[in-house]
Amino acid sequence: MPELTYDTLLEAVDGTAAGLRAVTRLEPLGGPSDKLFPPTFGDSVRLPVPIGGAAPADGHRTKYAVEWRRIGGVSRLSVLLDSVASQANRMELALLDGCERGELKFPYVRVDFTGETDDNPALDLSAMCGDGFVTTLEAPHRLADALLRDSLDDGGRPFRLSDAGRRFTEASPSNAAALFDLDPVSLVFGAWDSTGPKGGLGSKFQRALVSEIVGIGAELGTKTASRIDPAGIEKTEVYEAKDAEQVWTIDPADAKGGPGKPVLLKRGGEKAGSPAVINHGNIKPSTDPEAGGVTIDHAEQVTVLSLPALRRLRFSQKPDGTRIEGDDRRVAETAARTALAALGLAAVAYQRENGYDLRSRCALRPLGPLALELIPGDGGPPQSFSLGRRGAAALLAEAARAAADAGFPWRSEPTTLKPAPKLVALIRKSRQLTVSEAPEP
Repeated sequence: MPELTYDTLLEAVDGTAAGLRAVTRLEPLGGPSDKLFPPTFGDSVRLPVPIGGAAPADGHRTKYAVEWRRIGGVSRLSVLLDSVASQANRMELALLDGCERGELKFPYVRVDFTGETDDNPALDLSAMCGDGFVTTLEAPHRLADALLRDSLDDGGRPFRLSDAGRRFTEASPSNAAALFDLDPVSLVFGAWDSTGPKGGLGSKFQRALVSEIVGIGAELGTKTASRIDPAGIEKTEVYEAKDAEQVWTIDPADAKGGPGKPVLLKRGGEKAGSPAVINHGNIKPSTDPEAGGVTIDHAEQVTVLSLPALRRLRFSQKPDGTRIEGDDRRVAETAARTALAALGLAAVAYQRENGYDLRSRCALRPLGPLALELIPGDGGPPQSFSLGRRGAAALLAEAARAAADAGFPWRSEPTTLKPAPKLVALIRKSRQLTVSEAPEP
């Protein structure tokens, strides 16, 4: 396959192409028959019934997101292995990794916690997210996240009252220059400005890039659990200690309520007062058929970059507020959209090289190289292209240069905010409560 070039991508964005897609077949890293553990979702639900089919005789329930999908004209029971939101997070972290390695350059916003030290390790925020910074590639709502709303610019103003924050508040798909300048990732993966001054009426930017991993032909399994305590702790009542720092005690005199009516310690779903509430004692062997893993015929990752979604983004003004008219605007808009497409494709290529270890006991491997298909908008056959990490970095760099030449340069350094004192206090108070309520290790 030829490697995707900037000229090909520019032509696709400027023309009528429907988008680019990558369909990757995957198998468990342990082999085709190895068990995988999908993500669980709250309470268990009954196994869905295919149209025209019969319900399972045992009324089986599951905590996995399972559904029947029409594949090759046949209904196949499928299970979600990695959701659209989770895939977006993985791709954003892959982009951040590329930035930190100096291979990718694009603007983003970050909140600097490096100065928020404390003698109590639990309250020391200087290593937030590992390096002390929370970026828009890590915050759940990207540029619209409340962490940014509750942070200050270098002049001490709340972000939303700063020049950049005001531009973001007024941004919309018909005037997207502020996001292109501050945080283009929010235009690729979507954002809803629901925490800003306009509340639920804040602008929404749909996802242009979506990806999902699904296991096809799923059979539900059973998980087992047990634990033998080497210390042989059992049949001892555990009380809630008067001293909160001690958490628990076995002496009624040191317990809440006193010797007359000591309060049994309660934690989670364990029996009140049992050694299990403080993570001691044996755990009887048990089985869990509702979250017991799955075996599958194969897994499939489907990734789609919508070019119509990018074309709906308009750039009538440069980042400095200068209006663009006529042919200059058409050239500038195409260049900006192509830069966003290249950013999305870099996310795809970098995430691919990071691999598919989704969680414990859910590692996959691709059964072929990354193949991008350029889908025409007229029903014609797709064209296939390859794209590796180095090619994606070069593609993004060329697209960024072209956008800059058209009047849309990207910032060379991230925009840095400081957490407001009340945000720091909120995080520390939350950590204090979490620590005080945590079971003794």
